[in-house]
Amino acid sequence: MSLPTTQTAIAQLVLGGADTLQEVLIPVQKPTGRDILVSVKAVSVNPVDYMKRSGAFDQKLDEPLVLGYDASGVVEAVGEDVKLFKKGDEVMYAGAMTRSGSNAPYQIVDERIVAAKPKTWSYADSAALPLVGLTAWEALVDNMGIPVSQTENPKSLLVINGAGGVGTVALTLASKVLKLKTIIATASRPETIAWTKKFGATHVINHTLPLGPQLTKQGLTFDYVFIYSQFNLYFFTLSSHPPVCGGSNTKNIDEIVPLINPLGKITSILGPDGPIPLQAGMLKSISFHWTAMFTKALFNARPETQGQILKEIAALADAGVLSSDLVTERHVFNVDNLKKVHAKSESGKAMGKIVLERA
Repeated sequence: MSLPTTQTAIAQLVLGGADTLQEVLIPVQKPTGRDILVSVKAVSVNPVDYMKRSGAFDQKLDEPLVLGYDASGVVEAVGEDVKLFKKGDEVMYAGAMTRSGSNAPYQIVDERIVAAKPKTWSYADSAALPLVGLTAWEALVDNMGIPVSQTENPKSLLVINGAGGVGTVALTLASKVLKLKTIIATASRPETIAWTKKFGATHVINHTLPLGPQLTKQGLTFDYVFIYSQFNLYFFTLSSHPPVCGGSNTKNIDEIVPLINPLGKITSILGPDGPIPLQAGMLKSISFHWTAMFTKALFNARPETQGQILKEIAALADAGVLSSDLVTERHVFNVDNLKKVHAKSESGKAMGKIVLERA
């Protein structure tokens, strides 16, 4: 059966709220080079979706914007230089921020950032893994250099926002793959506290209260910090309450320096609203790393490593190390449900991952 030349995607013609999402007719592209064409079976929603939808990246819309940066599906066609996949293969991927996303029946994606989906997981559950799996792995293993280990690693990790999708996978990797002895997560509601403990946190502190006294009271320090929060520099302000949404206060870095072990490492997936005050950590040789999952595809910087990481993530899923309990909601993929999921994700109240599957 030949492929259609057009498809009905969920896209937006103007930037704005979730109500800008609508059905739009767009072409079905033919894959060339190392691209593959995937029949999308399921997708997931991440903060980058609503951030890009609302114009956070200052982009201009010259054509319909199709979001979607998590997907699973079946390969329908391949470019002339494709080496890794063939028609009929079941795959998963996050995709590239500069290309049309997965909220469409068909999507073009570079084979180098794709992997076979877990054999034992459904399309819906598999769609929850790519972006959060890549982000957590690149943050912990690639950027902070925490080694995969078969024995207990005596070092400690602080995860700011442990109940989100990335935080959930980070806790699991830290506990079961990196074998860290102490894993501290931040959470504030009874359900999020229980969630973080379920997925590997050994200690939980409340991010709506000053963190410093809580850490000191429990005798906790840390070697690594993974910041996955709107308040990405909040950990610098341990003596005060967190700033209002969208802001950060970086004045009190001196209060975190005593709690970070020498040679400590910090990584953040969100940018600051001002200079990062790291000078006070110089004598401890504290290092700071950005983690942006889209970097490799955006700059063609070893993109094949993302396919390799996803292959490892799929193996961990099939082995039961990663749990499909990560998925907290499953919906049929349509424009109304996608709008609702965007709103839920944007509210900051979502735990784990929400997926939408094509009927």
